Amino acid sequence: QVQLVESGGGSVQAGGSLRVSCAASRRTDNFSYLTWFRQAPGKEREGVAALYIRGGTFYADSVKGRFTISLDNAENMVHLQMTALESDDTARYFCAAAVGWVGKPLTPRDYDYWGQGTQVTISS
Repeated sequence: QVQLVESGGGSVQAGGSLRVSCAASRRTDNFSYLTWFRQAPGKEREGVAALYIRGGTFYADSVKGRFTISLDNAENMVHLQMTALESDDTARYFCAAAVGWVGKPLTPRDYDYWGQGTQVTISS
């Protein structure tokens, strides 16, 4: 069983930066995609940034230019660097991993493993 453990959440003021990280219990090159999702109270879970292990990244329009997803194969970790944070970025952020084909990288359907999430709160 694969475990994904997120860390790095917290509270920051609008305009600030934060990095969240996800540690995998399996080598990251065993996956096809590693992706960050988020879910705010009363809202559906949405994809934020996806990383295709063989190369390529995908971002939600709402975070393009502000968020960067990156992979650390040596540490089996995936990071999400968030800058210019806005109140709408407040959510619980989840790491997800897929081992097979993914139709739409920023939708939850094809992901096999999920972390418990880490809370990110942006104050104005």
